[in-house]
This record gives sequence, C-alpha cells and structure tokens, in this order.
Amino acid sequence: MKQQQRKINCFKCKYFYTTWDQRFPRGCRAYGFKSPHIPADYVFHASGHSCMKFEEKDPNTKYSRHKQRDFQV
Repeated sequence: MKQQQRKINCFKCKYFYTTWDQRFPRGCRAYGFKSPHIPADYVFHASGHSCMKFEEKDPNTKYSRHKQRDFQV
C-alpha cells in the first residue's frame, strides 16, 4: 500500500533556505542537504514519508515579508 503524501510548502518552513549553488538551489537545514528539487518532495521520494521536520516560519522574524514596518518621513 502506497503512503499518502501530506503536501508541505517548504517556502513556509523555517528550515528551508535558498543556496547560491545553481545545481542545488534549495536546501533544508533540518535534514542538512541541498537539492535541485523542493526538499519535502525529495524527503518523500527517499523515505516514503512526508517531511516530519516541517515547522512554520514565525511571521515576526527579521526577514518576514509580512512584518509591518514603521516609516518616518
């Protein structure tokens, strides 16, 4: 019986990062690898299980696009 993959959006995970390596542009800090594919898809293909390390990013972190900033004029 084939396991159902839970759809994970790596772009919303705190462990996901973009690399400068053109051959491996996406990485996962939790599992410690770089890949040409979305890390969650690679994990599912390699293990047959959905990513167990996914943790949603905190929207209040320094690099969040959604963080509101006060601008002084």
